[in-house]
Amino acid sequence: MDKVLIIIGDAAEALDTMYPYFRVQEDDFQAVVAGPERRIYHLVMHEVPPGWDLTRESASYHLASDIAFRDVDPEQYAGLFLTGGRAPEYLRYDEDLLKIVRHFFEKRKPVAVVCHGAEIVATAGVIRGRRMATVPKCRFDIEVCGATFVDEGCVRDGNMVSARTWHDNGLYVREFVKMLKEARA
Repeated sequence: MDKVLIIIGDAAEALDTMYPYFRVQEDDFQAVVAGPERRIYHLVMHEVPPGWDLTRESASYHLASDIAFRDVDPEQYAGLFLTGGRAPEYLRYDEDLLKIVRHFFEKRKPVAVVCHGAEIVATAGVIRGRRMATVPKCRFDIEVCGATFVDEGCVRDGNMVSARTWHDNGLYVREFVKMLKEARA
C-alpha cells in the first residue's frame, strides 16, 4: 500500500488534519503521521466566532505520531500532507522536516498544503514562482518567499495543491487524492 506522510505537531488544527488522514485511507493509501518526536500530539480547533475579528482556539483530539521527522525516509512515501493550525509556526524550523519537504518537491511527488502549512513550504524555499492558497493571515509569508497568493479553496500548481482552511477540505483533498492516484498509475 502506498504511504502518505501527514505532518503534525502540538496545536495542529484538528479538521485540517483528521479529514485528510481518513480520506486518503478511503482510497487505499496508508496514512503515516509524523511529528518532531514519536509521541502523542494535542490538536486544536480554530474558528472565528460570529462577531469576532480573530480566531478562537480550543482544545480538541489527540493524535499519536507513528514516526519522528529524523527517522523518515521520504523515498518510501507517495505523498506529503502539511496541516495547518499553529504547529507550522514552530515546525518550519525543524531541519529534518525541511529536508523531507524539499525531497517531495525535487521528486515532484504530490504535496497538499492547507492554512498555516504554507509557512513550512515557504521556509523550505520551494514556492518561488508558484501560485498557492493559504489562510489570508499567511499571505505575507508566501509572498515574501516568492509565491502568488490566490484566495480560492483549491489551487493546484504542479505537484502542489493548496487551500485556505479546513472549510476547503472537500475541494482540495479531492484534488490531492486525484494527484496520488495519478502518481500511482
